[in-house]
Amino acid sequence: MNFSCTKQNLADALLLVGGVAGKNPNLPILNNVLLRASSQGVEISSTNLDVAITATLRAIVTTEGSFTVPARTLSEVVHFLSQEKVDLELKETDLVVVCGKTTTKIKGMSADDFPVIPTLDEGRGLVLDADGLKTALLQVVPAVAKTDIRPELSGVLWSVTGQGGKNLVLAATDSYRLAEKSLPLVQGPGDDELRVILPGRCAQELLRLLGALQSPSGEQRVRVLVGENQVAINYGQVQLVSRLVAGGYPDYAQIIPQTFKTTAQFSVAELSKETRAAGLFTTAGINAVILTLKPQEGEVSISAASAQAGDYQSGVAAQVTGEENTVLLNHRYLLDGLSALGGEQAELKMISGDNPCLLTSPHDQAFRYIIMPVRQ
Repeated sequence: MNFSCTKQNLADALLLVGGVAGKNPNLPILNNVLLRASSQGVEISSTNLDVAITATLRAIVTTEGSFTVPARTLSEVVHFLSQEKVDLELKETDLVVVCGKTTTKIKGMSADDFPVIPTLDEGRGLVLDADGLKTALLQVVPAVAKTDIRPELSGVLWSVTGQGGKNLVLAATDSYRLAEKSLPLVQGPGDDELRVILPGRCAQELLRLLGALQSPSGEQRVRVLVGENQVAINYGQVQLVSRLVAGGYPDYAQIIPQTFKTTAQFSVAELSKETRAAGLFTTAGINAVILTLKPQEGEVSISAASAQAGDYQSGVAAQVTGEENTVLLNHRYLLDGLSALGGEQAELKMISGDNPCLLTSPHDQAFRYIIMPVRQ
């Protein structure tokens, strides 16, 4: 194997695939990236057996071949190179990296020992706007369950319903809050309904890739192919392949209230600031702040108290309609919801302190964030 490329292109490709490669004492080769040079070009791949990422590298190939080297070592070597042109050549069990007067030999492992990178040739196709998908993932991924106790909650639901469905709905919940975003499809799966669960780790990697690529070569669309138990996502020079989470996603629609007794509209920045301050005085393990929506005073008051830290009380100006209402909410979940809204104004709607609250933005009706109250 022998090929030449630019330092920047090599560094960019390693950045894209490096998020999946990590420390794995049980299977050391998973810490490596696979370099594959052929007449079609050079591909760099990494996998953790659940998610695989392949980036295409613009290069001049002199000799075809493949080899694996530690992802972190190669990335750091490339970082310290002083010139733009880089030559990479396989010599026995070493990858020789030459740049200007610098020559580095990196010990590696045979490509035969690297796990097979899965491919997906058949399935139902979706095409989405890259920026829209990135925004949607930013809004829903924080609500993914952090444990695998209920595997279906450790992923993001992708759902297209109805004949000729034109919208994709992303949803995530950890049983304490729910985030849902609807976004238009450039191209849908035809008359087929689609309901699959993308693993949370895959969703996070996809979000990272969308942020890192920044619409390469003017590319604005993400192409998704959904198979029976796998999904392949293509964007620019990168392909991400992941398994899907088995099982059915809970019917969360039944917990979303349809009518409310109190609605408050307020500044996102102001309530976020006061929530952070009140969070300093919450009881450990409960993390609850008290919100009171006061229509006559035109404010949302916020308070917290703990035997160890003390107490805090403040309020923000708000347009409140309906009856006065009080609810206890986890301040971290509330902050996640406020930051996901993206606009300057937010609306909090509630029935009572025992029912789920709905957080929305008047500027983005396609996003809904539900917070379950903390039981007193």
